[in-house]
Amino acid sequence: MIRIVKGNADNYQVDFYFKNDTDLNGISANIREIFGGEYLQSVFLAKENGTMSLLVGLGTEINDRLHIKELSAKAVKQMKLHKINTFSMNIGKVISAYGIDCIRDIAEGLMLGCYEQVKFPAQDREDFIIDLNGIPDKEMEAAKFLLKETIPVIEGVRFARDMVNLPGNQLRPAQFAEEIKIFLKDTGVKTELFDYAKLKKMGMGGLTAVGESSEFPPCFMIVRYLADPDNQEITALVGKGVTCDTGGYCLKPAASMLGIKGDMAGGAAVTGAIYALAKNKVKTNVIGLIPICENRISPGSLLPGDVITSYSGKTIEVINTDAEGRLILADTVAYATANEKVTRVLDIATLTGAVVNMLGFSVAGVVTDDQKFFEEFRSAYKISGERYWRLPVYPEHEKMIKSKIADIKNMGEKHCGTITAGLFIKAFANGLPWLHIDIAGTAWVDSPIFEYQSQGATGAGVTSIYYLCNKNRSTDRKER
Repeated sequence: MIRIVKGNADNYQVDFYFKNDTDLNGISANIREIFGGEYLQSVFLAKENGTMSLLVGLGTEINDRLHIKELSAKAVKQMKLHKINTFSMNIGKVISAYGIDCIRDIAEGLMLGCYEQVKFPAQDREDFIIDLNGIPDKEMEAAKFLLKETIPVIEGVRFARDMVNLPGNQLRPAQFAEEIKIFLKDTGVKTELFDYAKLKKMGMGGLTAVGESSEFPPCFMIVRYLADPDNQEITALVGKGVTCDTGGYCLKPAASMLGIKGDMAGGAAVTGAIYALAKNKVKTNVIGLIPICENRISPGSLLPGDVITSYSGKTIEVINTDAEGRLILADTVAYATANEKVTRVLDIATLTGAVVNMLGFSVAGVVTDDQKFFEEFRSAYKISGERYWRLPVYPEHEKMIKSKIADIKNMGEKHCGTITAGLFIKAFANGLPWLHIDIAGTAWVDSPIFEYQSQGATGAGVTSIYYLCNKNRSTDRKER
């Protein structure tokens, strides 16, 4: 629980200091010898009144949302390390340096900094009571509003982390669909689930071709949040939901096998974002579409060289069975444009190893054919603080996925893999504005890069999608 209060209400408080801050003169000389306000430096200080203060260094300046998240995550991790679950945090200096909008980032850092993975056997997660103080009276109402808005957003991030962190045998396709329904219960969001028999009858040839490889059949979850009936704009949010991806007959290398359980991070991100939109009663129209399956090896599995017919009627030459995500997304995007009256399409997926080789584990790739759509998304991720990079698209890239025996093939050349994967999906968007996000590098970290991360899932994409779809968000006061 995070609360906004006046005064210092707890026996333990976090205080922030800039490097060489004049306020440090009030700290004893022996403490100043080991604490100079360096960024993320921390030390506990016992006070004369019997309370304890955790000093955290701000560095020389605050100029990035990421820094604020790291600062609050560092604080809660230090408190957790010492088994302190109730404390206050004086954020006056952070607000003064950055503006009241930093409440979003402070809350995110706190909620993600104390995140714990699901464990087996099940264990209760620690509860924290954190009071934020030092807020100017004139900013109190704005702070309360921002905190109230942010909490459901980060609950969505934590849900996404939970789903991606679950072992594959604890999250079969039907179980993932059920987890989505449970999480969205009582939010006003409507869900619809198509089972394997329905998918076969519908002609979802991409999804069934991949999902038939497993004894746990594929399914298709649709999540509708239509809260702005006077607006004709509807955004399709398409999230890849492969709960286990062996690569099929194009088997993944052994070193990659431990990560095959997290190939549904896109579907989890879509769910988390829609949950936050609904909880905050945002006036918008979004439809989440999540194709869910496993990609395994079996006597009936796809083979390299096979040709399948997708939901759109386009034929696809399967060059690589480990490029299965784009097959199920193609069906889903085609379904959305044909049946749901959507006006634009965003898809998010852990799609290519190429994006990791190109951008690493802290930047996701974006491919789009619509400048206006991208500008809206860029405005959103400036607020979320996530990092994205738009990749170029030219006609020669589209030529790479032309097939000699079918309408299209699911793999291009050895180069430009992220671009051609995105363009494959674009081919099924029926000409609508389209934006593709590849989070293969950012959805998971073996070693945390930032303080607000933990080993495993990151919940990538939830916050940026939320702010994209929330047109009534407050203006960011210090855009980078």
